[in-house]
Amino acid sequence: MTENMNARSGLGVYSISVAAELSGIGPQTLRLYERRGLLTPARTAGGTRRYSDDDLARLRRIVELAGVGVNVAGIGEILGLEARNVRLESDNTRLKSDNNRLRSDNDQLKSDYALLVAQRAELAGRSAQARNRKGS
Repeated sequence: MTENMNARSGLGVYSISVAAELSGIGPQTLRLYERRGLLTPARTAGGTRRYSDDDLARLRRIVELAGVGVNVAGIGEILGLEARNVRLESDNTRLKSDNNRLRSDNDQLKSDYALLVAQRAELAGRSAQARNRKGS
C-alpha cells in the first residue's frame, strides 16, 4: 500500500480549484506561484493544470513561508536550499554507508594479509627444515 501511495504522490490528480481549496489560497495565487517557478504542476493534453500530492505538500510549505512574511523570491531560495539539503543528506547517508563498507573491506584485507604473512612464515620454516634435512 505504501508503494502505491508513493507512486501516486507525484501523479497530478487535483484541478486548480481543488488545489486552491485544499491549500486555502486562490487559483490566481497558484498561477502566480507557477509563473514565479515555485510550483510546476503537471498538465493534461489540453493544458489543464493537475496538482499532485507532492505539489500540495510543496504548496503547504509555500503558504507557511508566506504566512511568516517571506516574499516570493525568498520562498524560492528557501525551497531550493531545502531541496539541496535533502540531496546532501541523501548523499551523506550513501557516503557513510560506502565508508562503512570500505572499512569492513579494509579490515578483511588486513586479516587476509595477516593470514598470508603467517602462512608465508610457516612455509618458509618448512622450506628451511626441508633444506636442512637434505643437507644433513
